[in-house]
Amino acid sequence: MAERIGIIGVGSMGSAMATRLMDCGYTLILCNRSRDKLKPFVERGAIAKSLPSEVAAEADIIILSLNSTAIVEDVVFGASGLVEGGRQSQLLIDMSSIDPAATASMAERLSAANGMRWVDAPLSGGAPAARDGRMTLMMGGAEADIARAKELLKHLAVNMTRMGETGAGQTTKLINQVLCACSFLAVAEATRLALDGGVDATLIPKALAGGRADSLILQEYMPKMAAGDLTPTGRIDNMLKDLDAVQRYATGLGTPMPLTGLVTQLHRILIAAGHGPADSAAYMKLFDFGGPSSSA
Repeated sequence: MAERIGIIGVGSMGSAMATRLMDCGYTLILCNRSRDKLKPFVERGAIAKSLPSEVAAEADIIILSLNSTAIVEDVVFGASGLVEGGRQSQLLIDMSSIDPAATASMAERLSAANGMRWVDAPLSGGAPAARDGRMTLMMGGAEADIARAKELLKHLAVNMTRMGETGAGQTTKLINQVLCACSFLAVAEATRLALDGGVDATLIPKALAGGRADSLILQEYMPKMAAGDLTPTGRIDNMLKDLDAVQRYATGLGTPMPLTGLVTQLHRILIAAGHGPADSAAYMKLFDFGGPSSSA
């Protein structure tokens, strides 16, 4: 019998994953704080639940797609949480981006309480990659648990790597966010230079394709930045949450992060200017100082 799949958290990423899994033939058991977001999935045959414990009562594998460590902890251990309805045969796959140490601690607590297994599988690629089944996943957990998780997650991702025990996936996601955030700044600066220098910035990704400066962020974001397209595929405020987590983690390890510190503060400036919900292409707003081509 096919395993029953639950998803808790049907925001931008959760809804993209739910859409993909339903397209692949899964009937899902869904729970979300805002019930309105469940309606299109219920119309396709998904089952809506009001409480995490109700999802745990029926699902074999439960995916979390939530926004913070505190929310994950509440969904798992709070009133009517997964801890109340969970059982030893179940697997929890946390695809949120949260604190690595908290992840390891919560996994241990949950296993002691009801035997549920925990895999952390934060993602890279954004909602479009989730809908197309081409995400990258960095995973932490026991080898057997990850093997089981991969049988489901192969519908969502083309690159899945076990990084170590529980929490290792979250550590790798922090590293991913450092690289992405710093790249966004570099591409924004280069785009501004191209616009001010009279070069067609939309041609630069093609010109540099295959060279050392090439990257997925360059290919996707320089055209968006040049056009002033802020259609969200990832939010500035969500990135700041992850960068703050990087700073806390690095401080605990004694690891200096000078460039990441600068990028973190630039995110705060953008949020203070009202760009928190905007896409990372909003980095261009840092250069709106009235210079040449500053309307982009």
